[in-house]
Amino acid sequence: MELSRSEMSILPNGKGQDLGEEMCVSMKTMMEEEQFDDPDSTLAENIEFLPNSEGKKPRFTDFEGKTSFGMSVFNLGNAIMGSGILGLAYAMANTGILLFLFLLTAVAGLSCYSIHLLLKSSGVVGIRSYEQLGFRAFGITGKMAAGIAITLQNIGAMSSYLYIVKSEFPLVLQAFLKTDISSGEWYLNGNYLVVLVSLFVILPLALMKQLGYLGYTSGFSLSCMVFFLSAVIYKKFQIPCPFEEFSANSTLAHAHSNVTVNHAHGYHNGHVMVDDSRCSPQMFTINTHTAYTIPILAFAFVCHPEVLPIYTELRNPTQRKMQHISNISILIMYTMYFLAALFGYLTFYTNVEAELLHTYSRIDPYDTLILCVRLAVLTAVTLTVPIVLFPVRRAIQEMMFPNKTFNWIRHVAIAVILLTFINMLVIFAPNILGIFGIIGATSAPCLIFIFPAVFYIRIVPKDKEPMRSTPKIFAACFAGLGMLFMIMSLSFIIIDWTTGSSSALGGH
Repeated sequence: MELSRSEMSILPNGKGQDLGEEMCVSMKTMMEEEQFDDPDSTLAENIEFLPNSEGKKPRFTDFEGKTSFGMSVFNLGNAIMGSGILGLAYAMANTGILLFLFLLTAVAGLSCYSIHLLLKSSGVVGIRSYEQLGFRAFGITGKMAAGIAITLQNIGAMSSYLYIVKSEFPLVLQAFLKTDISSGEWYLNGNYLVVLVSLFVILPLALMKQLGYLGYTSGFSLSCMVFFLSAVIYKKFQIPCPFEEFSANSTLAHAHSNVTVNHAHGYHNGHVMVDDSRCSPQMFTINTHTAYTIPILAFAFVCHPEVLPIYTELRNPTQRKMQHISNISILIMYTMYFLAALFGYLTFYTNVEAELLHTYSRIDPYDTLILCVRLAVLTAVTLTVPIVLFPVRRAIQEMMFPNKTFNWIRHVAIAVILLTFINMLVIFAPNILGIFGIIGATSAPCLIFIFPAVFYIRIVPKDKEPMRSTPKIFAACFAGLGMLFMIMSLSFIIIDWTTGSSSALGGH
């Protein structure tokens, strides 16, 4: 009953006007809108972004939400899934299986709680925009802070994805074609490839007006990562331990796998001399790299900029339904994360590298299965970019064109400018991409921990939940935890820069 009361109390828009002006909408009308699936019934609920827009169509939701439950799960799961999954086996090697499982479980639970705070705040004021929640909580300062954080965080993520395409795609093509990358063919040039992928794959998908249409590509992207996971599990039972003797082979002269090589030290007549100390799983591990894995795991479920847009486009949206979508998406990613980390770690143990697929390449760079896996991961990363770009486009419209209705020319221009800017960074200034490490270390904790908590504290009325109530105390502690993660992440990045090392793992 508490949920239904919250949904019935949703204001018809997020216009930032006095609450008294909005309460003129009768409770009876609101109940009738929720009871009947009328095409116009969601319009009042969706008019939530335009100030003084009585009777006008909303800027971002000038359509009835039609995205199904399953497609919403695909989109949110794709937003969560990033290239960071390739580094989780390395994280497990530096924490141990049980400590990694504990940290991953804790982070998954915290992410569910964070989304709960966002949805609860959204239900109180009837707003499904991260930027407008910031405006309702702290005025123009909160709106700009949320918009800037979303823009910087997601531009950094997209830059890292396209940099992976630039650096890895030529190597995959080289291995498939059995050619020398120094031969000079244009199709082995990463700069050309990243532009072609952006122009013919990412841009058409990024121009979709509704995020729900990307559910099909998100489902295919997730299937590529399932293929990656299946290959990691399969390889666990194909690769002996230790594998150093394989890496000592001249693998460039062997284009096929399963070749029996006779070595004096660790490989005799096809039987591996196993070193138990190096091929035994560790339950708990504490070393100099352990602390670096904590911020990486803390940001393993970054999807918060996409939560409210997906909520907006959901068919027959309710807070409980969106929470279920979030919980299912996080549970699926949690399972995939743990299995990928576990089997990757149990394959290579302490020899696993920060990028899991590079470790497989040390054994046989021409392994057909691993080449297919690398191509699948590249496909998944590419199809994630349009999902990540959507909240940036929306944030820019909120910040720069707050009183404008939807316009196709502006819509296309923003997408083209964003992709052009990111491509220029990846092609001409890849050395400055490291600056996004600092951006991610500041914007990610804000979007995941700090903003949902402080918006919740400010938006939920004190007569419903006093400042000293248990929910608000938990929210304040949650914001403090976000500050702690921010300080830790920035400290590790500064240490890496000053020492010239690269201990920190890749991000989301």
